[in-house]
Amino acid sequence: MESSFFNRTVDETLSALGGTKAGLTSKEAAERLQKHGKNALAEGKKKSGLQVFLDQFKDLLVVILIIAALISMVSDNVESTVVIFAVLILNAVLGTVQHFKAEKSLESLKAMSSPSAKVLRDGVRSVVPSAQVVPGDIVELEAGDMVVADGRILENFSLKVNESSLTGESEGVEKTSDVIAAEKVALGDQKNMVFSGSLVTYGRATVVVTGTGMDTELGKVAALMNRTQQRKTPLQESLDDFSKKLATAILGICVVVFALSLFHHMALLDSLMFAVALAVAAIPEALSSIITIVQAMGTQKMARQNAIIKDLKAVETLGSVSVICSDKTGTLTQNRMTPQKIYADGSLLEGDDLDLVNDVQRLLLKAALLASDATTNVEDGTAIGDPTEVALVMLGDRIGVDEELYRRHHPRLGELAFDSDRKLMSTLHEIEGVPTLYTKGAIDVLLDRSRYVLTREGQVPMTPEWRERISRVNMELSMEGLRVLAFSYRELPEVRALTLEDERDFTFIGLISMIDPPRPEAVQAVADAKRGGIRTIMITGDHKVTATAIARQIGIFREGDEAVSGVELSDMSDHDLDERLERISVYARVSPEHKIRIVEAWQRKGKIVSMTGDGVNDAPALKAANIGVAMGITGTEVSKDAASMILADDNFATIVKAVVNGRGVYTNIKNAINFLLSGNMAGILSVLFTSILGLSMPFAPVHLLFINLLTDSLPAIAIGVEPARKGLLDQPPRDPNEPILTRGLMLKILAYGALIACATMGAYFIGLNADNGGAGLAMTLAFSTLTLARLFHGFNCRGIESIFRLGLTTNRASLGAFAAGVVLLLAVLFLPGLNALFQVSPFTMAQFGWVILLAFLPTVAIQIYKVIHDAVRRKNR
Repeated sequence: MESSFFNRTVDETLSALGGTKAGLTSKEAAERLQKHGKNALAEGKKKSGLQVFLDQFKDLLVVILIIAALISMVSDNVESTVVIFAVLILNAVLGTVQHFKAEKSLESLKAMSSPSAKVLRDGVRSVVPSAQVVPGDIVELEAGDMVVADGRILENFSLKVNESSLTGESEGVEKTSDVIAAEKVALGDQKNMVFSGSLVTYGRATVVVTGTGMDTELGKVAALMNRTQQRKTPLQESLDDFSKKLATAILGICVVVFALSLFHHMALLDSLMFAVALAVAAIPEALSSIITIVQAMGTQKMARQNAIIKDLKAVETLGSVSVICSDKTGTLTQNRMTPQKIYADGSLLEGDDLDLVNDVQRLLLKAALLASDATTNVEDGTAIGDPTEVALVMLGDRIGVDEELYRRHHPRLGELAFDSDRKLMSTLHEIEGVPTLYTKGAIDVLLDRSRYVLTREGQVPMTPEWRERISRVNMELSMEGLRVLAFSYRELPEVRALTLEDERDFTFIGLISMIDPPRPEAVQAVADAKRGGIRTIMITGDHKVTATAIARQIGIFREGDEAVSGVELSDMSDHDLDERLERISVYARVSPEHKIRIVEAWQRKGKIVSMTGDGVNDAPALKAANIGVAMGITGTEVSKDAASMILADDNFATIVKAVVNGRGVYTNIKNAINFLLSGNMAGILSVLFTSILGLSMPFAPVHLLFINLLTDSLPAIAIGVEPARKGLLDQPPRDPNEPILTRGLMLKILAYGALIACATMGAYFIGLNADNGGAGLAMTLAFSTLTLARLFHGFNCRGIESIFRLGLTTNRASLGAFAAGVVLLLAVLFLPGLNALFQVSPFTMAQFGWVILLAFLPTVAIQIYKVIHDAVRRKNR
């Protein structure tokens, strides 16, 4: 179906659609319904619950654990089998639940469809379900109706439509039935079209349907969302890469250990159990759960700061954000029109400087308040009405003038309502016994209809010089991004019914400009973001001049930057866009496709992109961005469902705070990974060492599972809530391509693991060579030492500084985790039921003293190194 109808006449449109002003017949409607399908949004194919659940087992590390569990089952090691399978099933259930919580955006789009429509069928006005509306139908719209399909306006009676869900602009759009003579026109400027999902706020119209279902602008958004895949976070990609490498290494080492065991003439099942022990020691079973818990704790902190995280994975991605694409209205601005400069009596002055002693300025304010309908709510002081007229009421409030008092003294005797064709609104009042018509509207229209200019000396003729002076002031105000209204008056001979012919021979009074001003905190937030290496881009449905002016005030648009309109962007190739991308700071009058294109262009440059928005039109881009941020107050349900984060206060500054928290969370996750993997490295080295020497196993698989899932989890979570270090915003965003296991981190893991392994093997040999010893005691002492050493190691991994610099009590959770881990270890060692389950052999208190000493030594060595390192780092600053 051809979609460009804005540049066709009414007759051409009806002809192209095969319709008439009398509407379709029931037979024609039925045939078209068969051909075009229902006026409803199509849904992408979804996976079943079972498919999603099974997908959780595709990871290679999971496969290795399943093999380990099966070997444990064959060797009658029931405890290990049960624990491994329980862990795998729990992780799969959590993954499945997370998947289905994210699949709700299209249902919200469907909910926007209107349940019924008023159409002409068989020449009669009928109400039909919106799903049965077809192209060519004649639909009648009036105030309060939801637009059911895209359509071309045939007859217009002051129709005003709120299209914020599609264009992002909250102010109602005045419609017309006139042809728009252009090939390409932005959605927000197609004044002779209405679009599905928008709301009629004023007037009425007759419309011919040009598109239904997926052929509407709303349908295009749904199609984009179906095609748009949510991207993996940098941490997910890094962990996926780590998992593949770790799994490959584990398989290789397990084969070597199995071969070595057979070489030492060990029984086949015992050799397999050695390999299983190594696999269990190497795989950080609790890693995914701990990362989830750390991210969840990060979300709680952010929620207290008005950033509600829907997708846990988004927490760490925030730390990598290098580009924020922000909507203007309500996010960077206050979402309320505010009076700015006024022009009267040949002078341009600030609105606050309005002087009621000056006759011209006083009359300008009187005209502004009488020729408008906005009012102030007495109870809470808020203004009610059209945003532009609310700004006029605010101007009166600033200097103590009550609009209601004005209106009571000068009641409205007649009215010519605003019309988008005339671009004027007039009201008739009696002023000191003289019937006076006050008119407000577009400056170009009023200037053409004005014969005089009001000055403090009285009326003077509207000469070409006056016209040029007023036009120049209007241009200056417009270049500052201000919306300008002109005011005039005319005295009538008597009070009578008004006609459009009365709107002529005016005396020009003056101009009032207004703007949706920037949020004060947005200016500082943009500066903070720049300091942190984050580029802020404005993407808005507003006009380019207005958007650029606001962007300049906030600090987004700087010398040498460019502003681009949606139409200009459409004419750019991807290559041209990539070349100019770094210079473009403002995108105006953009469509949903443009927003995705901008996001993807930055992503091609390797940037992590955050996109903010509140309308249906923003949803595909929110989903395509690495971090989609929806507005909690003004946002549609569709945008909230598609986003990863919701701003409870619709404030740009909250995004920057969330980025700082995200950086802190990522640092903590990295430290937790350091802790878990260095502890696992100690277990791997211990198993390898005993295997090479042909000695008995230092641990049973159930020992390693106990450490990995219980005693290690608590310190790792405590590391995850370590308070964020100062100066996080003084660093550039981390490189998303940088692996989580950098060379430096891997060397730390190996060194820390080797230290703990040495202590563990020391305890193992004490048990092996003791008078009451043997393989059983050696295993018990090795297990106890490894567990306790890893609990002490939790303090080493809280940060790069020594514990003396970090402070022992600044993270009380780490103290609690250590205490809980010690209690769990003592329970296993001394409680009769548990020590049998964990194959604990009897030991003396002297031997237990050796366990404590050996477990503490690696932490002493690491802390001495950190103290020296701290001193060197401070000296080199």
